[in-house]
Amino acid sequence: MTDIAEIPVDEQERPLPPPPRPMRSALTDGPILRTLLSLAWPNVVALSAGTCVVIAETSYIGRLGVEALAAMALVFPTVILTMTMSGGAMGGAVASAIARALGAGDRERAGTLAAHALLIGITFGVVFMLGMLIFGPQVLTMLGGRGEVLTHAIAYTQVFFGGAVLPWLLNTMAGVLRGTGNMKLPSLLMLNSAVMQVVLGGTLGLGLGPVPQFGMRGVAAGSLIAYSMNICVMGWYLFSGRARVIPKLRGLRIQWAMFFDILKVGAIACFSPLQSVLTISIFTHLLAKFGTAILAGYGIGARLEFLLTSIAFSFGIASVPMIGMAVGAGRIARARRIAWIAGASAFVAVGAPACLVALFPDLWVNIFTDSATVRATSHQYLSTVAPFYAFIGLASTMYFSSQGAAKVIGPVLAQTARLTYIATCGWWLSTHDATAQNFFWLAASSMVVLGLLSCSSVVLTRWGPRATKPAVRPALSVVD
Repeated sequence: MTDIAEIPVDEQERPLPPPPRPMRSALTDGPILRTLLSLAWPNVVALSAGTCVVIAETSYIGRLGVEALAAMALVFPTVILTMTMSGGAMGGAVASAIARALGAGDRERAGTLAAHALLIGITFGVVFMLGMLIFGPQVLTMLGGRGEVLTHAIAYTQVFFGGAVLPWLLNTMAGVLRGTGNMKLPSLLMLNSAVMQVVLGGTLGLGLGPVPQFGMRGVAAGSLIAYSMNICVMGWYLFSGRARVIPKLRGLRIQWAMFFDILKVGAIACFSPLQSVLTISIFTHLLAKFGTAILAGYGIGARLEFLLTSIAFSFGIASVPMIGMAVGAGRIARARRIAWIAGASAFVAVGAPACLVALFPDLWVNIFTDSATVRATSHQYLSTVAPFYAFIGLASTMYFSSQGAAKVIGPVLAQTARLTYIATCGWWLSTHDATAQNFFWLAASSMVVLGLLSCSSVVLTRWGPRATKPAVRPALSVVD
């Protein structure tokens, strides 16, 4: 054993470096509900603008013809999958990792994580780009594309997915900022992007003044130009030092542990939107045999679900930095309180308007159709299913809360259970001469299943690191 006399005096007297001090802010110490609402409202505004983009695009693409409108419906699942994976799944994972590092007081790690997150975003963007450019026509054909509809869909896909790196990079940067608790700038840029997409997409798609009409390629190009401009703004903000975290790109050394910290959440979380799209596709296929009116009525109800789910998303994404910082600081009890308050808030915020529409369905149905048959089906669907939209809101917040805690596998498995439930019960109903109303009740009950299982997963999953015995430091001996 080393004699203490052999150790240099400066090393004997040098104090041990203090551990990082946990970050103190409104996110870690403020009132939970008030802080949650202050983070959620910018997202509500931005996501509502995103919904308006979908409506506006449907309007001006319809001027290109019925084939173009059908083509947009054909490419919509792949586009929405790209946006939900990059924004909700991987973007939420990035926000979680950044928040946990800041909660532990480790800004150096947060900056390194941000740099690795950008590399992940670029890589996934390239994968989506190559995948859709190579296999896109086959995918669109499998989805039912034929003739002119398929031609328009391929034209849109070639442009949009040719720049797939852009939405992935934009949503990754937004995830970094949200991890610091900054919801306003990403939401402001989402709002700006929505306006620009409508203006640029409409101008390039339809042609305006000296600008020629590029059709579906122009609509896709308008989206990519909007993304590019917002990437420039967000990149300037991040690298100028105005954010709490600066991505450390200069002299960056690849650390697989950093990739793992993000991907252990993001890679698993990506299965949730994938399963959600698959669930919708299966249910739509099951209803198709009842005819166009039933399918149209379901589509009107599904649009309301899409709109209200964005409210739940706003509460969920707001909870990620709050929970991540609490977990990083070792305050697990506070993290769980945040999850339950966010879940209850989303349950009420989604359930209240949904129940209002269930009682007075014409408030929503009149926006879309004058057909008596479709109106009757929409009334039937909304009165049955809309009161249960609240459970979708609850499940969404549990999913994001679990991202904040880096324990997302439970809510993803809950989505798997819903998919299995829809597929199994839907097959049984289709073989027993079930009515459309029976399938509507299947949709409603599946929402309850998803909500309750998502909550159960949060209750049963251990949050925070496992308890370990404190390391014992050997004392220096004065003898050999």
